[in-house]
Amino acid sequence: MVDITSKTTTLRIAVAEAIVKVSQEATIDAIKQDKVPKGNVFEMSKAAGLLGVKKTPDLLPDCHPMPIEHCKISYEVEGLTIKITVLVKTIYKTGVEVEAMHGASVVALNMYDMLKPIDKGVEIGSIKLQHKKGGKSDFKDKFLDRSDLKAAVIVCSDTISAGQKEDKAGKAIIEKLKESNVEIGAYEVIPDERDQIRGRFKVFTDEKYNLIIFTGGTGLSARDVTPDSLEDMIDRRIPGIEEAIRQYGQERMPYAMLSRSLVGVKGGSLLLCLPGSTKGAQESMDAIFPFVLHVFGILKGAGH
Repeated sequence: MVDITSKTTTLRIAVAEAIVKVSQEATIDAIKQDKVPKGNVFEMSKAAGLLGVKKTPDLLPDCHPMPIEHCKISYEVEGLTIKITVLVKTIYKTGVEVEAMHGASVVALNMYDMLKPIDKGVEIGSIKLQHKKGGKSDFKDKFLDRSDLKAAVIVCSDTISAGQKEDKAGKAIIEKLKESNVEIGAYEVIPDERDQIRGRFKVFTDEKYNLIIFTGGTGLSARDVTPDSLEDMIDRRIPGIEEAIRQYGQERMPYAMLSRSLVGVKGGSLLLCLPGSTKGAQESMDAIFPFVLHVFGILKGAGH
């Protein structure tokens, strides 16, 4: 199965359609008048479809089990054609397209089974996805050309700056920025020291870098000074982004509650202070990218 542990939970919607064609008007009359020997075709097929949606991961090995939070099955009869529509909703990490299509196919197959004693010419036509919504592709910023964004990544670590350790957190951040088509304008390693941190932040805001990301110095020890050094330099704090980072980390590591993040804006620049551990930096970036880039549309007055 595809690893979806790094994905964020969003509302997912899928609508699928299946077509059943009968060969005679008498079959449609029998369905409408509830005279099919095997029972009420629409109601029994709806029940079968609901089971089909719920049982999808039991039959398709790559489908993830997930909460199905809403399913609606409807019918439209036109001439000798019955159009089946299945709508499925969930709030989860992956979509429900296959669940909707599987439900539609089961509804169609159940209709075929119920109608074959009275109509030997029943056919199942196309089964297709009509619509889907949710996930990363639906939240791409419509107001921003990301090629215009420039980021600075600053690693705050006494040991790394002294050459005693290799930086991995900063490089993990850079990889995520590249995935989001953000240009890396600067990458530096400095000691976790107040004056240097403040000085580099001022330089990058003066040079109008869009993203200024510090990694390291967010713990609880007296040596961890990055958020404290920068808090009074920003115009506005954005607690919602901080909460998203912490919640995402907390779901994966109980000690995430001990990390101190700082997110805010200075002019047109977004400041992110992220943990210095490789895993902490990776998970923080996974929690908010690429969605956080929408902030630049808001700062320009174009997003809402």
